[in-house]
Amino acid sequence: MSQTQNITWHQAAVSKEDRRTQNAHHSFVIWLTGLSGSGKSTLANEVAKELFRRQVKNYVLDGDNIRHGLNNDLGFSDEDRKENIRRIGEVSKLFVDSGTVVLTAFISPFKEDREQARQILGSDEFLEIFVKCPLEECENRDPKGLYQKARKGEIKAFTGIDSPYEEPESPEFTVDTKASTIEECTAEVISFLESKNLI
Repeated sequence: MSQTQNITWHQAAVSKEDRRTQNAHHSFVIWLTGLSGSGKSTLANEVAKELFRRQVKNYVLDGDNIRHGLNNDLGFSDEDRKENIRRIGEVSKLFVDSGTVVLTAFISPFKEDREQARQILGSDEFLEIFVKCPLEECENRDPKGLYQKARKGEIKAFTGIDSPYEEPESPEFTVDTKASTIEECTAEVISFLESKNLI
């Protein structure tokens, strides 16, 4: 017998709508996806800083940080990567329920997994933003030295080298971190959120 048959979801006394009303803004997930070194974490934190300045409650879920704690039992096999994204989707849902804007910075290389995260959340609560940057530029940046290790064979199944990255086909928004500065990309994301009346 599945353990889930013996548990019941308890409705909170304070609803998501109550929290949104108190916060005076919508709650949703900005799901940043792109290659390692494309600038996801930097962009997430810069957008978070601007949202904070505007008194929009937000929190950044960063790939490496999550793997230090919640997902430290997961490796980098395809199955573990799928589970990594599933858990992030579920955690993001809890943050959204709390009335918070969530910024996630994960490579999340597979379309199917990103779509599963979208399904976990509401239709107006998941914004996929493609952080576009050519592989060559990401390799040139190589902020963590991971591409160099992958090229030497020291890291196996590395996204973009010997494991695929499936670009979003129809993301809600795209920023190009090679063509634009991080300040420009941040302003573009903020303008996009304003155009959707989300902030």
